[in-house]
Amino acid sequence: MVEIDVKGVRLLKGYLDRVAQEALVEDVREIVRKAPFRRPMTPWGKPMRVKMTSAGRYGWHTDRSGYRYIDAQLDGRAWPQIPGSVLALWDALIEGERRPDCLLVNYYDAKAKMGMHQDKDERDFGWSVLSVSLGDTARFRVGGTERGGETQSVELESGDVAILGGAARMAYHGIDRIKPGSSTLLKDGGRINLTCRVVD
Repeated sequence: MVEIDVKGVRLLKGYLDRVAQEALVEDVREIVRKAPFRRPMTPWGKPMRVKMTSAGRYGWHTDRSGYRYIDAQLDGRAWPQIPGSVLALWDALIEGERRPDCLLVNYYDAKAKMGMHQDKDERDFGWSVLSVSLGDTARFRVGGTERGGETQSVELESGDVAILGGAARMAYHGIDRIKPGSSTLLKDGGRINLTCRVVD
């Protein structure tokens, strides 16, 4: 494992070996069986480019009313529990006794992107956001805490873990592109991104 600083974001390259990655993928499949992926609508009426689902006390949601967390799926069912494998990662890498309230699961196909944004729908920005990459390599771009200005880009490969904390907790960040075929982890290709958040 190699640790890299990307404008304050702590990037742990190769933190998860292949066996650990495969186990996480199986846990994601179990989540998706209980809470299927969907492509939510932005407040501007356009579908997001990534497919999403969640686990935990809350799920992240967007529609015409804006970005927010909701405490149940749209059909009224509770969100699945956050897998123990993900909580173990949190416990190993994030200081403090509090555990995440939400695990957001994003699936990127070969054409999906994520524009520059801040994770700011949580109440307490003192808690880090933990991000895990599985599958195809993504071009990750990080800026400052104000929109615009200088950015830095780095490749996120399968098994990499990123931590947005401290001054970088409110950094603008996004995914510019996916490299199709760069990983054999997912049968149908693409990239899964797991992000753990303390919501309230």
